[in-house]
Amino acid sequence: MKSLFATGLAVAFGAAALFGVPQVLDVTGALAASAEPAYLDAAFMDTAPWIALGGLVVNSANLSTLYLGFKTSFQRGLGQAPSQYGRVATTVTSGAREEKYGWLGKLPNIREWIGDRVVHSMMAHDYAIKNKPFELTIAVDRDDIDDDQYGVYAPLFEEMGMSVGAHPDQLVWPLLAAGFSTACYDGQYFFDTDHPVLDANGEPRSVANTDGGAGAAWYLIDDRRALKPIIYQNRKSFEFVAKDRPGDDNVFEKKEFRYGVDGRNNVGFGFWQFAWGSRQTLDKANYAGAREALMGMKGDYGHPLGIMPRLLVVRPSLEGEALEILNAERDAAGATNVYRGTAELLVVPWLA
Repeated sequence: MKSLFATGLAVAFGAAALFGVPQVLDVTGALAASAEPAYLDAAFMDTAPWIALGGLVVNSANLSTLYLGFKTSFQRGLGQAPSQYGRVATTVTSGAREEKYGWLGKLPNIREWIGDRVVHSMMAHDYAIKNKPFELTIAVDRDDIDDDQYGVYAPLFEEMGMSVGAHPDQLVWPLLAAGFSTACYDGQYFFDTDHPVLDANGEPRSVANTDGGAGAAWYLIDDRRALKPIIYQNRKSFEFVAKDRPGDDNVFEKKEFRYGVDGRNNVGFGFWQFAWGSRQTLDKANYAGAREALMGMKGDYGHPLGIMPRLLVVRPSLEGEALEILNAERDAAGATNVYRGTAELLVVPWLA
């Protein structure tokens, strides 16, 4: 019989720790190099009745169980991740390295059919969003598995899931905040005072969706439209993967099990007409001016867009001012607050 068992009876708990050089556990739980590696092929080690006194033994069956446990923690965190980006961003599924949005230059309206149809060109602008790769990887020390310390990693994998769940927010909100200095499809900054629009006579004129300022930014948005102010473009959803085979280089060279996620996506601007960005003081007068400007917004040839701003987005530091405008029964002068309930307040920690 195989001299492997000369050290004593091995009792099964978990799976055998085999990484590169075949190893056995003696009855004290200490690892010893086998003098007879020919007996320790992978098929034998995965079926042998091992017991590890004082530690988890590692083979493909238990590695699979460990992977499922870590993935469960990841999924739990993914489901718990608070998300707000969907209030201002439309998710678009991508099928290529980049997607072109030249049609963003058009907001067509129904017209009376007199004579031939008027065909609206959808390629007025050269605006594209190129997908970017993202990843997050966690290394688990093999010694922690051997010593039954793998449970301490569960919160870490749960945090990994929450990080993936929050990833769209970490892209969308910084882009919205950068709208005062980042160009959109028409070549102007997303929040600007001179967006080119054709008037009723077909003559170009400048339209604003900001009143400037130098203070903390706040945003008034019509969030009920099919295409919101921000586009979240998803090419490949995040997938939980592992490199935990005994023959993997990271295991053999660094005695590390590696677990990670990766995906491809990016963000860009949608229609600027549906959002107002301001750095002026958030008070009743400036809020009223933003509402009036958005509701009076017109597309090409003077067609009203029917915008009804109903979402006020602020950073945490402006929550008090926003609540005073939207919730207080009376203003600071004691007069009736006519703007009470005119919008929903969304406080976004990602804008802090």
